[in-house]
Amino acid sequence: MAIRMFSPVKREALLAGLMGIGALLVGFFSLANITAINAVQWLLIASGLWCFVWWELWRRVELNRADAESAPYSRLGLANNLTLVRGGLIALTGGFLLQPQATGLVGWIPGVLYTIAAILDRVDGFVARRTKRTSILGSELDTVYDALGLLVAPLLAVGYGKIHWSFLLVSAAYYIFVWGLYWRGKHNLPVYPLMPSMLRRTLAGFQMGLVALVLLPCFHAPFTIIVAVAFTLPILLGFMVDWLVVSGRIRAELAHNQQFFNRLAVFSRNIFQPCLRLVLCIALAIFVYTFDALPSIILLGSLLLLGGVILLGLAGRVGAVAILALLGFIHKAQPIDATITILIFSSAWLTLLGTGRFSLWQWDDHWVNRRDGENTQ
Repeated sequence: MAIRMFSPVKREALLAGLMGIGALLVGFFSLANITAINAVQWLLIASGLWCFVWWELWRRVELNRADAESAPYSRLGLANNLTLVRGGLIALTGGFLLQPQATGLVGWIPGVLYTIAAILDRVDGFVARRTKRTSILGSELDTVYDALGLLVAPLLAVGYGKIHWSFLLVSAAYYIFVWGLYWRGKHNLPVYPLMPSMLRRTLAGFQMGLVALVLLPCFHAPFTIIVAVAFTLPILLGFMVDWLVVSGRIRAELAHNQQFFNRLAVFSRNIFQPCLRLVLCIALAIFVYTFDALPSIILLGSLLLLGGVILLGLAGRVGAVAILALLGFIHKAQPIDATITILIFSSAWLTLLGTGRFSLWQWDDHWVNRRDGENTQ
């Protein structure tokens, strides 16, 4: 009877919490017979993370409205439920923290769970916009769960030896940034608005995708360590620039600063990104020519074909991701030489930035930068 005292939205939230507990119990009994995994430890960690995920929903439930002036929605809605599922998947992934990486099919579970969570990060926003049910609640939960996932999953990858501990600086950067804004507010220091940037959203999305793939057992160190470093540098640079802007060290409203960043964007698009394509293709040709342990003519032929696709700028981001995946499959746990390092960095940065000018087809650029579900007509 007491549950009827709550609003329909809060009753939904309570039901979601109970369903999460049910999922945790299913996971516990499924893992209980696997000796390589301590099921009790998994349950304790995953439960703690689920409590955090659910509490972040519960304390914000009154924000389930389009904006501050709008009336609250009567139901959570599909998009917010998908966001909550994403938080639950992150909690299930976190249960594997502080345990050795399992072998066999069980070893795939953390990577698959977080991969689904990364996919849902794109899907929930699409659903919210398509159903016209965007909300303050969904926006805030999206940010909170993104930050949680980019703390839990990298910690797990570090524990597995897949990435270097320095990658955790990226995870810490968000919390340091938020704390810095809070500190400035407490000391009555001005906080300036960030400059509009599609790259900021792109970096965050690919960071999540990177960690999801790194957790899969088919990719090994030291290859995954170098890939993580290649992605880390631009992301940390982005956080540094953003902090300089919000703290007023860089005044975004000044014309000469706007001109500088505009010129930088033009230089990247017209010179840097096309040069990256050329560097990647040269390094790829050297790699194929000098590779001794020939795994398969088909694999190496695929690398050359992808190099041509990138050189021409035919959906080059997709080609760069495919090259990284094939290199990881071919190279496995072998040492990394200078050629492979160049291939990794150029592929990673083309994935983040795109192929730039003189590209024949940039469908993937449009897909990365668009907001799914919005009417583009």
